[in-house]
Amino acid sequence: MSNKAYKVLAVDDDADILELLQYNLVKEGYEVRIANGGKKAIEMVKDFSPHLILMDIMMPGMDGVETCRILREMPHLSETFIIFLTARSEEYSEIAAFEVGADDYITKPIKPRALTSRIGALFRRENKKSKDLSGKKIVIGDLVIDRTSYTVHKNDEIIALPKKEFELLYFLATNPNKVFNRDDLLQTIWGADVYVLARTVDVHIRKVREKVGEDYIKTVKGVGYKFDVPNAV
Repeated sequence: MSNKAYKVLAVDDDADILELLQYNLVKEGYEVRIANGGKKAIEMVKDFSPHLILMDIMMPGMDGVETCRILREMPHLSETFIIFLTARSEEYSEIAAFEVGADDYITKPIKPRALTSRIGALFRRENKKSKDLSGKKIVIGDLVIDRTSYTVHKNDEIIALPKKEFELLYFLATNPNKVFNRDDLLQTIWGADVYVLARTVDVHIRKVREKVGEDYIKTVKGVGYKFDVPNAV
C-alpha cells in the first residue's frame, strides 16, 4: 500500500505545529486533514476515517486524553492508529495516554524526518501483520477472535477492542499456554521503534481482561503473561 492510500488527521491547538505536520506529511504522500482541537476532530472523523490520528495532549476545551477516549468508542475507528504528540514527558501522562487506547507517544519538539520515518515503519509493520495473519480465526470456548474483521465475540456478543488490545489478545491466543514477558510483548505488539514503558503492557492486559473476562490471560508471577487453554497441545 502506497502512502497515497493512507489518510492522516493532525489535531493540535497550535497552528504552527499543524502547518509543520501537514507540510511534511503531504510531502511524504499522505492525505492529510487538520483539526484545531478535540471537538473539531470528533466532528471531522464522522466523514473522514483516518488510518492515523496525530494528536496533542494539552489542548484547551477538550484535551487529547478525553478526545482519544471518545474516538476509541467509535466502531469505524477501531483499526485507526492514534499517536500522541506532547511536550509532557511525565510517566503518568504516558500511562494515561495508553489507558485510553493510544498506540504511541512522541514528545515534542517534533523532528519531521524522525516522525515520518516512525509513521512509515508503523504502516509497514501493520501491512506485514495483515499478510501474515489474514484469514485466521481463533475459537476457544465461547470466545471468537477474528483477525480479518478485527472483532471479538463472546457468547455471540461483540466486544470492542482498540487495535493494540486486539493485537495483544490475538498474539497471546495464537500461542496458548506459552509465557511471554513484557519485553517480548512490547517488541511483538509495539515494535522496536516505539518507545513505551513496560507498564504499558500491564495496562493493556488489565483492559483486555476487563472486556473478555479474567479467565483467559493468566499472570505468571515474576515472569509474564500467557493465554491459558487447558489441555491445549
